[in-house]
This record gives sequence, structure tokens and C-alpha cells, in this order.
Amino acid sequence: MEKITENMKKYRRNLHEIPELGYMEKKTQTYLLQEIKKMGYEPEIICGTGIYVYLDGNSKETYGFRTDMDALTILEETGVSYESKHTGLMHACGHDGHMATLLGFMDYLRGKKLKKNILIIFQPAEEGPGGAKDIVTSGILEKYNVVGIFGLHLFPKLEEGIIGCRAGGFMAKAAEINIVIRGKSGHGGQPHLGVDSIQAAGKMLEGFNLITSKFIAPFDPSIIAIGKIEGGTIRNIIPEVTRMEGTIRAFSTETFNFIVNKIRDIARGMELSYGVEIEIDLAEGYPPVINDREYYDVLEDVVRGEEKLKFQEIDPEMLAEDFGFYQEVSRGLFFFVGTKNEDLGYVESLHNSKFNFDEKVLENGLRVYRGICKKLGILD
Repeated sequence: MEKITENMKKYRRNLHEIPELGYMEKKTQTYLLQEIKKMGYEPEIICGTGIYVYLDGNSKETYGFRTDMDALTILEETGVSYESKHTGLMHACGHDGHMATLLGFMDYLRGKKLKKNILIIFQPAEEGPGGAKDIVTSGILEKYNVVGIFGLHLFPKLEEGIIGCRAGGFMAKAAEINIVIRGKSGHGGQPHLGVDSIQAAGKMLEGFNLITSKFIAPFDPSIIAIGKIEGGTIRNIIPEVTRMEGTIRAFSTETFNFIVNKIRDIARGMELSYGVEIEIDLAEGYPPVINDREYYDVLEDVVRGEEKLKFQEIDPEMLAEDFGFYQEVSRGLFFFVGTKNEDLGYVESLHNSKFNFDEKVLENGLRVYRGICKKLGILD
């Protein structure tokens, strides 16, 4: 294990230097192909910049293990010796660590006799537009009869050594919402001659707050967050157009659809009450991450059996993850690997220009994958 851990550190640092955006991961792909072939595997290309490796265990059942590959448009400020060589791009969400963990897992599997098949997936474009959807659409999960799929994410809200997860709704379904309210311009001193779009916007915000506080059960977490409002030109003119931009988050498709329908109801009410016209543009993002209960129990058993690890059932996260696309067609489990270390200063959040972690935590993800394989009878 010590040699594999050292290799994972090397993988992570080499990948950290070459961050690339979704569907542009050419250097990343080249590096991964090189290391995978060194191990004696025969990788295949998928979705342009993605990679998969099928390991035949002479079984009808296949289990998938997935990592994401892409980076973010962030100027790195970690000051490390292996800092990004691509100015303005950074692996600030831990995907370099995720790839290194999966490479370490493949290294561990070398020479092992499998009782069930394994499908390794290096997936592009998690940060956008959602490469998981394209992987699923390719039909590869059906081709190899993937009955379960697993993924992990480094997580700085949890201390090193902690594996965090929960059964059921774990990460939110997300959508971007843009609202345009059109009224009628007029003089501020003659408000009766205009139709105030800002006034209607304010009332809509009040209605949005009621949706989540009065119409949805308190144990069904959801969010409508409007982060940007633009309207008006100068102080004494009634604004003709007001724009709002925000996000919707929920842990079930049913709750999400209920929220969207309520927003549309409120908009129709504003049109009738205030005489405005309202356009709503909704860009749906990733589906919710809904963890399989049986796999959750397997994970808990594995972690509690590892002396160096601690299991923690955690609250749902309003963050979004395209792993949910896999769970629409297969049972699956997604979990967090803690990276927080205050002594070493590894406390910055994901998507932060100073996000970093101690590579020793990559071994924790590997230990979990190894344990899952043994619990599910994939390996002896």
C-alpha cells in the first residue's frame, strides 16, 4: 500500500499542474492513458476526452467506479511547487485527487482475481455541462450491465480520516432561473401612468420565500436563492424592465417541480395584479444524488472496520454533482473523503484559489474502494 500511496501523490501533483476545462482535457487524457497503459491495462476513449477500462471478472454483474477530470477557471494562489502551469485554470475542486485515487485503485487491482466485473470511468466535464449525462447516453452502463456505481469527493468541511455520507437525498438537484419583468416606464411623480416592474419583483421575492417556508415540509430541504436583481436607470423614472437571476435547489425531482410550478403561479398572479409581463427561463442542471440504502450500509460497515478511518452520517449538501445522472440508470453511492487539517492550513473551501490537501488522504478513498469490493464479493 505504501508504494501505491506514493504513486498517488505523484499522480495528483502531475495532474494538478495541467488543469483543463470540460471536454478540453487533452493533456489530462494523455497523461492518464500513459499511466493506465504502464499498469498493463487496455483503456478505451469515450465522449471525446474521457476514458474507460473494463475488467472482466467472468460475471454477469459489473460494478462501476467513476472519477471526474476537469478543472475550474480560477487563478491558483496555493504557492505550491506543483502549481498550475495553465494560468487562470486550477484543480480547485479536488478532481486531481479523485483521478489519483482511481489510478491508485487500478494499481491495487493489478494481478487480483476478480469475481465480478469492474468498469473504471474517467469522466470529463463534471463542472459543466455535465459529462456524466453523456457517459450514460453512450450506453456503456447498459453494455456492461452495471448494477452499481460508486464515486467519491474530497471534502474540506470534514476532518482528515472521516468518511461522510448519508442514505437517500445527499446532494441537490440544481437549476438556474432567470426572470424578466416588463412593465411601463413613467415619471416617478406620476406613478399611476406607469407600471412598476421593480414593485412586482419585490412582491415576487416575498412569494418565493413563502414557497419554501409555508408550502414545503421543513424536513424536505429546498432553496430559492435570487442572487442578482437589475432594474431602473435613474431615481425618478419608473423602471420598465427588471431582471432577476437565481438558483433553485431541492433533494427530489418532485419537490423541484413543485417549486417551479409555484414560481410560475406567482408570476401569473403578478401579471394579473400589477399589469406586468413576466418571462421565466429555467436551465435545469444536474439531478439529485440519491444514495442507495444497501450500499450506504456497506460503506458504513467498511469504514467502521478500518482502524484509520471514522464514519460520519452527515446532513444533505445543497451542492450539485452530476453523479446523479448515473443513479438515474443504476443503483449508486457517492461519499465524501475528509481533507480538513487546521495544523497544516488545509481549511479552504472547494472552488477556492487556495484549496489544497495532504495527499495521504487519497489512501482513505482507496481503502474504501478496496473494502467495498470485498464486501460486495467483487474481490476475495
